[in-house]
Amino acid sequence: MKIDDKGFMINKQKYNENSVIAEFFTENNGKISGLIFGATSSKIKNFLLLGNLFRLQYNSKNQNRAGYFKVEIEKIFTPYYLDHKIKLNCILYSLNLVKILTVENQSNLSIYNQLYKLYEILKHDDWIKKFIFWELEVIKIVGYDINFNNYIDTSQINKTGSYIRTIDGSKEIPSFLLKDDDKETNYNELKDGLNIVGDFLNKSVLIPNNINYPLSRNEFIKLI
Repeated sequence: MKIDDKGFMINKQKYNENSVIAEFFTENNGKISGLIFGATSSKIKNFLLLGNLFRLQYNSKNQNRAGYFKVEIEKIFTPYYLDHKIKLNCILYSLNLVKILTVENQSNLSIYNQLYKLYEILKHDDWIKKFIFWELEVIKIVGYDINFNNYIDTSQINKTGSYIRTIDGSKEIPSFLLKDDDKETNYNELKDGLNIVGDFLNKSVLIPNNINYPLSRNEFIKLI
């Protein structure tokens, strides 16, 4: 099997002294994993970073054996954020989310485009708020949607209008989750929003599919 494609590197791990096993989420073929030989060579090691976009040639003798990649850098993304710890951890978590929610060799152009969109979001001052909706969209694309309006009691709004209590009275949901707009959102509302989305992700998506909650999400939230 031979594939020519473009893809974002979403994971890599050392295989031997000079090679790595890498996973890419590609434009036309979804998630593909295989070996990159000579990954420690000066020719490619400096740009072989998670989140960068590559032009790929993938070869495999058959579907039951691991294939290998020849890679060329298409576009650099991640290095721009190496000195921005919060955004870098956001990128690493986002790549991990795509990794755990997708399956091998199943194309999904919407997910691929979301990875492009992630880097556009990081340019904005209110990027954390936009990221929350980005995360919800990724979850929706793989088949798990939530409408927070179905869980709130519109008569139970706090004085500032920033929180609305759920119908069962167990939680308060930040009102910005009900509508993606340009209204300013404070730090506490953002943290609460991230926790609400994390709870939904864990209980409705990960646990039913026997997937562990990603530690990278916890690390990202701790830095905010």
